[in-house]
Amino acid sequence: FENITFWRTQAAADEQSDKEHGTGLIQAVIFEAADRNNIGGSAYGGQRSICCTPDLAKLEGCKQGEVIRIPSSTDSKWPMVLNIYFGGNDLSTSMDNAKVPIMKTGMYNLFFIACDPKLKGTTMSGKTVWKNPDGYLPGRMAPLKKFYVYMMIAYLLLSAIWFSQYVRFWKDILLLQHCITAVIGLGLFEMILWYFDYSNFNSTGMRPVVITTWVVTVGAIRKTLSRLLILSVSMGYGVVRPTLGGLTSKVLLLGATYFLASELLDITEYVGTINDISGRARLFLVLPDAFLDAFLILWIFTSLSKTLEQLQVKRISAKLDLYRKFSNALAVAVIASVAWITFEVYFKATDPFNERWQSAWIITAFWDILSFALLCVICYLWAPSQSSQRYAYSEDVKDEFDDEEAQSLTRGQSDGDVNLVKQERNNGNAGVSDPEDDSEEDKRE
Repeated sequence: FENITFWRTQAAADEQSDKEHGTGLIQAVIFEAADRNNIGGSAYGGQRSICCTPDLAKLEGCKQGEVIRIPSSTDSKWPMVLNIYFGGNDLSTSMDNAKVPIMKTGMYNLFFIACDPKLKGTTMSGKTVWKNPDGYLPGRMAPLKKFYVYMMIAYLLLSAIWFSQYVRFWKDILLLQHCITAVIGLGLFEMILWYFDYSNFNSTGMRPVVITTWVVTVGAIRKTLSRLLILSVSMGYGVVRPTLGGLTSKVLLLGATYFLASELLDITEYVGTINDISGRARLFLVLPDAFLDAFLILWIFTSLSKTLEQLQVKRISAKLDLYRKFSNALAVAVIASVAWITFEVYFKATDPFNERWQSAWIITAFWDILSFALLCVICYLWAPSQSSQRYAYSEDVKDEFDDEEAQSLTRGQSDGDVNLVKQERNNGNAGVSDPEDDSEEDKRE
């Protein structure tokens, strides 16, 4: 506890004599989530009360006007209650700077409670500092520091493989593969920034606003470009069509909107002090982000369906096989996302006191793993190679299709012409054929 000071209202102070001691009591209560039922009690099976009432004083033997504390079965010193008194008619009182050693791993809660009704409207300032044996990172966030190290290694391996192929087949690189390179680079940069952000938080106990804002911004750019890349691929950009045409402005507008929604949501969640107000703000900011994600998924699969249909009609087997694999990967990713969201809702709904904090980091880590896995699939399907150009858009695709269709139509007509010529010759309409007629017949044949 550092520089904790309480201020009561002037009316509450005026009711006390300046010669009295202990004219107002505020209690700091620290307890493990598993021992939450050791705080408070109920009279005659009624509503549970944290403070000792006259009825509870008779039944429980507690002291009226104080917090009811039942010693834990494992350690009689816990829950821990620290008393802070106002003196005389003073407006303020300060809590001595103190350290509370916690010897057992768990999710701990701290409440400042005033049972005296006269202390209504009391305000406070100061701070509490929590430190784990390995640093200042909260227990539910500590595993993420190591997780981002593994993600950095994974992105480095992907970068090494991708760039080796990228340099090797530089002359055959498609514009789409340039975009994939940018997403890989941003992903690696984001993982490095997250690691340094968590390391700094762990060593100092604070998250610098500038550094965390940079991390969040890079992450929002990476997520936006990843989604636009998948949308562009689904539309057949660079494979079936040379440009997005009139859809370019709509795609860019959607990207800008998604970036803004994602940036605001992540800043609210990671930057600055997290409190009840930011929690409510996050609830409102989650909705537009979720709506845009749903809209993107719908647009992606609609565009992908049209591209597959177009490739199937043109009988371009190489590109059709490529897009079928891509659509299967996207379908698996969407199903996994929906299943994980369901699990996340269940996880949070069934753990209101955060007792499963040791596995809470997986909720955040899953989305990074899923996006990396999908990126690996895209890198595999569109890997730079000598045959990269076979997947590129070609103006001859439409002509080839028209030629095939024309050939299938003319084949039927040529047979008919030959039969007609044979019939004319069999009828013997001309004993000696005219050279001009022969040339015409040859042309028809």
